[in-house]
Amino acid sequence: METQYIPFVDELIELAIREDIGDGDHTSLACIPADEHGRMRLLCKQEGVIAGIEIAQRVLDRLDPQMVFEQVLRDGDRVKPGDVAFYVSGRLQSLLQAERILLNIMQRMSGVATQTAAYVRQLEGLHTRVLDTRKTTPGMRVLDKMAVKIGGGGNHRMGLFDMILLKDNHIDFAGGIRPAIERVRAYLEEKGKRLPIECEVRSLEDIDEVFAAGGVDRIMFDNFSPEMTREAVRKVAGRCETESSGGITFDTLRDYAACGVDFISVGALTHQIKSLDMSLKACE
Repeated sequence: METQYIPFVDELIELAIREDIGDGDHTSLACIPADEHGRMRLLCKQEGVIAGIEIAQRVLDRLDPQMVFEQVLRDGDRVKPGDVAFYVSGRLQSLLQAERILLNIMQRMSGVATQTAAYVRQLEGLHTRVLDTRKTTPGMRVLDKMAVKIGGGGNHRMGLFDMILLKDNHIDFAGGIRPAIERVRAYLEEKGKRLPIECEVRSLEDIDEVFAAGGVDRIMFDNFSPEMTREAVRKVAGRCETESSGGITFDTLRDYAACGVDFISVGALTHQIKSLDMSLKACE
């Protein structure tokens, strides 16, 4: 796990434990002896790409460090019905407390990874890379973005704090592309920050304005057609990175990539997914 993710992940795990267990798993406490031990397995029930095994182990360690984790698969492995991802043994009360938390995390992360892997396959043979966006479930963003990387995609910015992205509203409120870029450069210099700058454009003419202002690392072509995108890439001529976004579907993804853009950002990687079916059940 990348070190910058750990604080987000640990906070999320604490919240998941509080919202599910509260002051105690009273069902298990009532009917399962405290000293009774057992073993469970994580069983995959659909084809896809599995993700969240590393997070599952972190949840188990947080709930009960005495549990024994036997890993079989790795994050990013392709799975089919009947595959076992891991076994875990320990106190039954701890295993039952962990069950739903693990499944909620792993089913969603695996759904995101599976969706991302399908988009990545659409781009085989092309240099374009598919990226996620900030269209994530509040509080779950770090896991969504980890799952995108596990599925073979790339991460756009984590949030508003680690990249400058001048979108249409920023540009309109600032009075245009040039003043927006100039204010950003002045702000970064004043604050002593070094952040990449990306600027959205809505027409081919906007590209000229971006280069007139200068100092931009990437240009985003917003809601361009493939024909406009091809012309925009020629106009940029390698002077900075290029990205397509807005209205791009799974079926049109490759058409845009064939225009030569460096990146395509797709919100559907994280906000239009189907969780992968799996279960955590008792075993010998």
